[in-house]
This record gives sequence, C-alpha cells and structure tokens, in this order.
Amino acid sequence: MRERLAPEELDERTRKILMAVIHSFIHTGEPVGSRTISKRFDFGLSPATIRNIMSDLEELGFLEHPHTSAGRMPTDQGYRFYVDNLREIDALSQEDFLRISQHYAPYHGEVDEVMAATSRLLSEISRYAGIVLYIFSITLFKRVEFVIIRGRQVLAIFVMESGMVHNKLIMLEEEISQDELHQIANYLNQEFSGQPLHTIRQYVLDRITEEKAQYAHLEQQALSVGAKTFAETAEGESDIYLGGTANIMDQPEFVANLEQMKELFKAFEEKNRLISLLDKCLDASGVHVILGSETPFKDMRECSFVTHTYSYDNHTLGVLGVVGPKRMVYPRIMALVDHTATIVSQILSQG
Repeated sequence: MRERLAPEELDERTRKILMAVIHSFIHTGEPVGSRTISKRFDFGLSPATIRNIMSDLEELGFLEHPHTSAGRMPTDQGYRFYVDNLREIDALSQEDFLRISQHYAPYHGEVDEVMAATSRLLSEISRYAGIVLYIFSITLFKRVEFVIIRGRQVLAIFVMESGMVHNKLIMLEEEISQDELHQIANYLNQEFSGQPLHTIRQYVLDRITEEKAQYAHLEQQALSVGAKTFAETAEGESDIYLGGTANIMDQPEFVANLEQMKELFKAFEEKNRLISLLDKCLDASGVHVILGSETPFKDMRECSFVTHTYSYDNHTLGVLGVVGPKRMVYPRIMALVDHTATIVSQILSQG
C-alpha cells in the first residue's frame, strides 16, 4: 500500500469522486460501483477512469472493498473527509422548523422538562437517538429557596441566572425552622448570586474549615447548610438525557449484527462514558462531528455523534446532538442539531 496522502493533497477530480461515492453510499446503504457514479454524476469520465480513481482512493485509505462486492464504501477516514468538505449544511425543512417551534411551546423553565424534551425531539426528527448533556455545576447561580419536607429533610430549589430551575433534596445535620431557612437562603443569595456553582462550592468548603468561632450563628448555619446545598452529588453534576435509542434497532448496520447492537445498548446505559465523550465537545465551535474510530470506546465505533453546544448569555451550559450510524445524512442532521441548539439557547436566555 502506498503512503497515505492527507485529504488536502487530493486533486479536485479525485475529491469530487470521493464525495460522490460517500454521498451515494449514505443514501443507498449499498457499496457503490463506478458505473453508478458515472450514471448519477455528470463528471464527463468513463466508468473505467472512475474505477481507477476509486481504486486509488481505496489504497489511500478513504474507501474500502467489502467482501466480494464490486462496489466500495467509505472508511472512517473517508467519512471525515466528507464531513469536513461539506460546502454547506442543508436548510431545515419548513415542516421540521415548525415542529421544533411547536415542541417547545409548553416548556417554561424546568431543567428536566426542557432537556428531556430536547432529546425526544432530536430522536423523533432524526429517527436516530437524541442526546443532551446539561452541566449544572458551571451554570450561574441566582438564588436558592428551602422548603422543609419532613424533619431534617429539606428541598433546595435553585434558580439559575438563565431562569432554569433545579431541585435537590438535602439532609441537614439538625432540624431548622422554616424562618431560619429563609434567613439562610437570603444570606446565601446575597453572598453568591451571579457565581458558578463550582466556585461557590469551593469557597464554602474553604470557609467552613476555618475557625467557626469567628462567625456569627447565622453565618455558621448558612455555611453548614450551604456545604450540603452546593455539594457535588454522587452522580456528579452533569446530567445526560437520552431519547429514542430504540431507533437504532431500525438501522441495517445494527440489525445485521445483534451482538454489536447489544454492546451499543450496554454503552448507552453507562452514562459516565457518554459524559466523558460529550465533555470533549464543550470547546468545539459550531456543529461538531465525532466519527466511529474517533470515539475512545470500541463498542461505539459504528456510531457518529453530531453535536452543538447550547448557552445562556454566551456562557456554555452543555451539549446536545444526535447519535446514529456513520451512514447518516449529515447535512440534514447537522442542520437539525444547529437549529435546535439555537432554540434551546433562546429558551434559556428568555428564562
């Protein structure tokens, strides 16, 4: 096999043939032959010339020859070339545009509702799986309210700068009256409003280890309650919302390989791995695509992730996207993810 060329080293004719082969394979799911390219695309080239170019692309690692088929299909290197060289993503259809707008009409601020609704929406429109990562600890705190449930069990109701609401049950060291909890809430709100939760947590932990005698009784109580309120939960503070994983069962790539499907569903259940994967998308700008072997997990290497960050006031809060087979219609899925991220960011900004 000859030394592999970088994608930018391919000449224009070869690049066009490669894009055409991948486009055809995505839409048919069948290995693509030179005659198919010759008929579907007006390149002014004979099937023999196209066949030679496809053979070169196979040697270069962009295409592969499955089994005894006369046609070829893209490798992960080929898919990466295709995604990186899409001139533009499709415009969202009017039907999908309206569907997204109508879908969010009932939601007005509950974190769980909005994020779960987003994962369902992405799965319904894409017919793949929808995924949303919400990172609670980096959101900006506005205020907290406490409601006694029973005895020492208290519900902490967080309101973020974005207007989003998050509830958390905490167990106090001792019973505190509702009036005292109201005073503690006022103290915490005055001290920490406008700061990210992870910053508040560290500050409270630092303060609480200092000599308690230097603080008034209210401050001591507030720091004690604050330590429990802002403590990282056992599950961490990155929530994953996954919708429509059953759609994967309809994809021929996985239907043909039941063992592979089982491994993939097992991977979906291990949310920490999904969180670690999506964490890497937080710094990406625009639509970001992770392809097959680019994932660190072997059981996800037949999948692609199409993601986009969403934000409040230019402050990134998380990532949303679609998980599907590598053979997906990228321009349409990229448009869907891009528009949904814009809408979710608008909802957060409107509070």
